[in-house]
Amino acid sequence: MDYHTEQNHRSVDTSVEAAALAANNASRLRRLVLETLCEHPENLTVDQTCAIARHARYSLQPRFTELRKMGLIRDTGERRHNVSGARARVWRAVWLDQQGDVA
Repeated sequence: MDYHTEQNHRSVDTSVEAAALAANNASRLRRLVLETLCEHPENLTVDQTCAIARHARYSLQPRFTELRKMGLIRDTGERRHNVSGARARVWRAVWLDQQGDVA
């Protein structure tokens, strides 16, 4: 999954370095998020995805934005409470819609 993660920085030296480091893992993490969502047709929040995938929120949260921009996942419009108690978006893999499992 090609997405130019290395360009996600604020032109500050530490931000540029962090973006370069993230780019090395981003493709693998995007794949992990997408596979997790594909395996869960009940749809998931970021927190639920992180718990299932056993990854920290800070490593997976940005992948949702990238996958949405790539057209591979979508916001269902549903909201669930996350770990902090705040309402959170519920995400769905577009692939599930294409399989006829529309939610």
